Amino acid sequence: MPKTLPTIDEFLAALPAERRDTMTTLHQAIRKAVPKLAPAMMSAMGSSPVIGYGKYHYKSASGREGDWFLIGLAAGKKDYSLHICAGDKDGYLVDRSAAKLGKVKIGRTCINFKKLEDLKLDVAMGLVKQAEKTGGLNAAV
Repeated sequence: MPKTLPTIDEFLAALPAERRDTMTTLHQAIRKAVPKLAPAMMSAMGSSPVIGYGKYHYKSASGREGDWFLIGLAAGKKDYSLHICAGDKDGYLVDRSAAKLGKVKIGRTCINFKKLEDLKLDVAMGLVKQAEKTGGLNAAV
């Protein structure tokens, strides 16, 4: 039987105070940037729960398909992850903007950082807004 995910409020409340403050700040910034993207708790890649914002259906070149979040926010054991699953003909939004995001580590669609001050929040929220306009990676049309 699948594990029941907490509500967003339960998830945030269960975090240690400092991590809760950072996650709450990020959650509120995302909600303000893209108010039309409904937030929901999701499980992703066997990690701790993720707050997903917006959902889209994807189909990869290999034929695999499913539903995924457009924006994702997670609190790992040591760092935070902001996933922006969007790109366009010029590549992944996160990948292209790496130099502008601050003291972070990035993957193609993921921004990892240890503390909120390391992330240039205004740049990240600009990418979040852009992602809402461009839609998800490999979105099935």
